[in-house]
Amino acid sequence: MKRTPLVVANWKMHGQKAWIESFIQSFIGEFCGSRQEQQCEVVLCPPHVFLAQVQALVQSSVVKLGAQNLHSENKGPFTGEVSAPMLQEFGCTHVVVGHSERRTLFGETDSDVAAKFNAACQAGLVPILCVGENAQERQAEVTEVVVQRQLDAVLKQHGIAAFAKAVIAYEPVWAIGTGNTATPAQAQDVHRFIRKYLAGFSRDIAEKVKILYGGSVKADNAIMLAGESDIDGALVGGASMNVKDFLAICAGFSGRQI
Repeated sequence: MKRTPLVVANWKMHGQKAWIESFIQSFIGEFCGSRQEQQCEVVLCPPHVFLAQVQALVQSSVVKLGAQNLHSENKGPFTGEVSAPMLQEFGCTHVVVGHSERRTLFGETDSDVAAKFNAACQAGLVPILCVGENAQERQAEVTEVVVQRQLDAVLKQHGIAAFAKAVIAYEPVWAIGTGNTATPAQAQDVHRFIRKYLAGFSRDIAEKVKILYGGSVKADNAIMLAGESDIDGALVGGASMNVKDFLAICAGFSGRQI
């Protein structure tokens, strides 16, 4: 089964207009036209206020635009929120759903995440569904229980067919922004579990769905992570804001086609 690697940059609440212009011009200058362009997909997810700027900068390239969050409703009295149709107007193709920071800092529940996942699908956006355990859950050896619960929230509401046009990102919460990274073997174990679990509903969809790793991904561990059979790319935080490092991560995955 051929799954083209996908690398997603999550800039979180970082960036200024001048930096973004410089970053994208430098990145596109190196990435586009290279071997990596044909062998690795890239999505940039800036803060919402910079979507228009990034849209204009990437529109003539293969680099795609994503958002970091969305509301489950298409419109309404939800001050400060953005909807899937709004994201579409800015050329977004992807949107991150249920990032651990949204779950832990803003109280998003599994049900909330499932509703946002559905809103993205209904609008034709590709949801990047984030799942993963925290340090206490890892220590208690309930990683698979937690991940299955998070997947079930979507499966029970929308069924396995919804994953045919979705991406999953396994992000061990204990590794995000800490400098700690799951070993390739640890990450592969969870990725394999996710694929095997989905295969119980549809083997075809399970084989096709891209499962990314997110948790302190850096240039020096990307190649090792890419070597695992069920790791199809990365959801990158801090390292995605350094052109050299982000290019190296893309290169690490670009040679891998399953």
